[in-house]
Amino acid sequence: MPELLVAFRGPVSCRRAAQPPALILSGYAAEPPGDAVVLALSAAVPAECPAALEDARVERLAEGQYRITSAACSWPVSAAAAHLHFEIAAEFYRAIPPRCAPPWKRLFWRLALTLAGSRAGLAALRALRR
Repeated sequence: MPELLVAFRGPVSCRRAAQPPALILSGYAAEPPGDAVVLALSAAVPAECPAALEDARVERLAEGQYRITSAACSWPVSAAAAHLHFEIAAEFYRAIPPRCAPPWKRLFWRLALTLAGSRAGLAALRALRR
């Protein structure tokens, strides 16, 4: 029974390379949250596979056997390995909010930037630097 590896939503870029991973599919996941997804297959690239697909799906048929499906076309692929990468930066920064700067540091930078905004202030900063 086929196992869904990844389902893309919208346009999918298909890059070919001479060395493994030979086929790299990149686009956005169909399932929420719809983050960027990259699938790298260490496989011989099917000659009929286009440079761009629409709403593609990749299924694992058996060990080392995959099927790429898009619209009415389907391509079987034999791959030694498949690497699936999800972009998780947005989820990470939602879970760990940035730390608020201490009040003394905010005051220091506000003062330094205010001084740097005028000729007299720049002269004062240069004098402090010496």
